[in-house]
Amino acid sequence: MKNILSVLFGLFTIVTVAQNGILIKSYPRFEACKEVSVAEEQSCFRKAFQQALYANYEEPDIISEEEYEGSASLIFEVDKEGIFQIIYIEADFDEVKQALQEAFDKMPKLEPATYDGKPTYFQFRTPLRIPLRSNYQKETKTETIIQPQRKSFQDEYQQIINLPYQNKQASSALNIPLSHEFYNRFDSEMNLIGTNAHTSSKPFKYSEVKPYYDIAEENEKLFYDKKSWFGRKFFNENTARIQGEDYWFTFDIAADLQIGRDAEENFTTYNNTRAGIIQGGLGEKLNFYSVIYESQGKFAGYYNDLARSLGREGTNSVLVPGRGIGESFRGSGFDYPVVEGYLNYEATNFLDLQFGTGKNFIGDGYRSLFLSDNASPNAYFKMNTTFWKFKYTSIWSAPRNLNTLTEGGAYTTKYMATHYLSYNVTERLNIGLFETALFESEPNRGFDWNFLNPVIFYNMVEYATGTRSGKSMIGLSYKYKWSNKFNTYGQVLIDELSVEDVTAMNKSWKNKFGLQLGFKYFDAFKVKNLYFQMEYNQVRPYTYSHNTLSLHYTHNNQSMAHLWGANFREIILIARYKKDRFYGHAKFILGERGFEPSADSNPFYGSDLFGDERDRVGDTEIEIGQGNKANSYYGELEVGYIVNPTTNLKVYLNLIQRKFDIAENNSRNFDRNTSWLNLGFRTDIFNWYYDY
Repeated sequence: MKNILSVLFGLFTIVTVAQNGILIKSYPRFEACKEVSVAEEQSCFRKAFQQALYANYEEPDIISEEEYEGSASLIFEVDKEGIFQIIYIEADFDEVKQALQEAFDKMPKLEPATYDGKPTYFQFRTPLRIPLRSNYQKETKTETIIQPQRKSFQDEYQQIINLPYQNKQASSALNIPLSHEFYNRFDSEMNLIGTNAHTSSKPFKYSEVKPYYDIAEENEKLFYDKKSWFGRKFFNENTARIQGEDYWFTFDIAADLQIGRDAEENFTTYNNTRAGIIQGGLGEKLNFYSVIYESQGKFAGYYNDLARSLGREGTNSVLVPGRGIGESFRGSGFDYPVVEGYLNYEATNFLDLQFGTGKNFIGDGYRSLFLSDNASPNAYFKMNTTFWKFKYTSIWSAPRNLNTLTEGGAYTTKYMATHYLSYNVTERLNIGLFETALFESEPNRGFDWNFLNPVIFYNMVEYATGTRSGKSMIGLSYKYKWSNKFNTYGQVLIDELSVEDVTAMNKSWKNKFGLQLGFKYFDAFKVKNLYFQMEYNQVRPYTYSHNTLSLHYTHNNQSMAHLWGANFREIILIARYKKDRFYGHAKFILGERGFEPSADSNPFYGSDLFGDERDRVGDTEIEIGQGNKANSYYGELEVGYIVNPTTNLKVYLNLIQRKFDIAENNSRNFDRNTSWLNLGFRTDIFNWYYDY
């Protein structure tokens, strides 16, 4: 803790290392040392370094408060660009580590060292006496290690350096996995009045959240004092982790194990997921993430029926909602593998590029009427541009239609292009503009490159290339921060809006739009980490569907927006609470829905996203809940314990009560009550939605 300065003053009895008979020609040079001789450069560097560090270092208050005297150690380098980089700090107080880091951030850029005439790096290891300021003039013996660029390659393997792991993930450009419970931990900090955060475009990157909430620091507060390898790995750390000079990666063994009981239908439920997660960074700009899931499961009755109904028509395949395509397993269960992964490249400070297979979400609510993580992972390319008060997100993706095949037998693919512009109008008000378009690669048309343009209006493209060339939608969102504890948000989605019919007040089928209104209450009733949310959603019949049946707003037979599709209204109440490693939530959903009475959706009442608009029940007097009307009640209680905060491994108990009352029972929809109790042990890196 008494840091660096002391070390630095006496510490540079520097040994210049020669390799293969060739010496380093110069030290890194401060401005004041550029004219000194070779014999004097070591001494000049030492003095200039001490002066610069001493000028930038501020002794933390805790040193004087604790009357502390001790030591610290430091590994740092001056890289090939002449920039000071801290590699490792060991000190008794985090405040000292932070003070040293801040001092190094202020160090000037130097003329880099050279080796054989080429720029190279210097690396130093230095002990420090703390408090640094009072020990500044005291001579300290130090060991300084210089590692020049090697000219011979025969010792490359032995020269690979593994450094102490510093949890670079928590400040990287990797995505924070979509988990409502995890995102809730920093939601209030990112929504403080005066912040310039953009909270609608998700998943967030770790680097986006760090200015408001230091995930690594908060996780470390929960760490247990475990000395054994198993104790540290199970309760605190990644399964494996490696860090070098310009790379890092971690590997984790993950699981989603559930055992439960559907009391109403009297059978046992389970889920058995094993997964491997690898993530890391190469250099300063490139990050990667990959996870492979192997799963078998059997769920509550209504959920099993839903999985079977989402499978490809005329086959025994299933689609586990939100996860992936599967097949029957031991009669009543499912076997469903899932793979996700992406590469992320930070092209500049304001431009971020990502390509992979996964999920995206646009909105501030529990639901999204624009783009949700409800469907299974799909391939995408995303570009985020952040500058001034704006964040502009462009996503190009390739959803699949399971019920149609190519000539080669593969599922047909459609293409989707999405733009979302978020603008912080004031320190309290944010507005967002959304548009998306779906289009096909038709036999006589080929791929339409118009939709790759990230800065044009897709409605104009659709009109210019033919009215049946694609499906486009637009939307408007807002968020207003009434206080640091309370904000409201909303979305308006317009799929097709006939102004003439709106003014005629005839409830035209063409008025296809959705509405969301909600509010959040942080630290409710002055109870820290107590959170309340209320949200209202409604979507008119025929929204998201299309007269070209392959261009409905779906992926793998699942809605890409609200999981109920269309022709519904609902109100959602959510309460969450977290204390140390313990957490809990309560969720209640009341909904009114309208279904098609017949299995072929003819007549079409506007609920089934795969319905044909030409079979619509009428042109006017279209209302939410028309058709086979149903009332839906859903309640969920969950309490849990975070076993490992780094991997978000949890053990939990979950209870679901679901009641579904429909006007006319048929083979597709019928009155049904569900009481589902689940005990689980899972790595929480995606959202399970059971509230269908």
